Amino acid sequence: MAIGALDAAAAYGRAMKTAGPSMGGLGDMASAGSGAAGAAGGSFGSMVESMVTDASSSLRTAEAESAKQVAGKGDLIDVVTAMGAAETALDTVVAVRDRVVSAYSEIMRMQI
Repeated sequence: MAIGALDAAAAYGRAMKTAGPSMGGLGDMASAGSGAAGAAGGSFGSMVESMVTDASSSLRTAEAESAKQVAGKGDLIDVVTAMGAAETALDTVVAVRDRVVSAYSEIMRMQI
């Protein structure tokens, strides 16, 4: 499965729109430039930071639900739901990391 540059830019734009105005930081510098990053109003770094934070909170929630279940106070459905959400969040972060590393490697192979 190949992801083209336009697909990646469109996905980044959708992610920035769903993240909303809560993603500040370097986005102000990005909006000064032209292109998709300026139109989105946020930076890639803040988007990745948000994804990692969300994945971490999902993993903590899943761990807490598992502990409740082991103690006999939790519901199995809640554990399965939390584990599914945590797995999806972690898979997303790993996929983004893999694509960034792949893109970096490809850029480093380019001749100047």
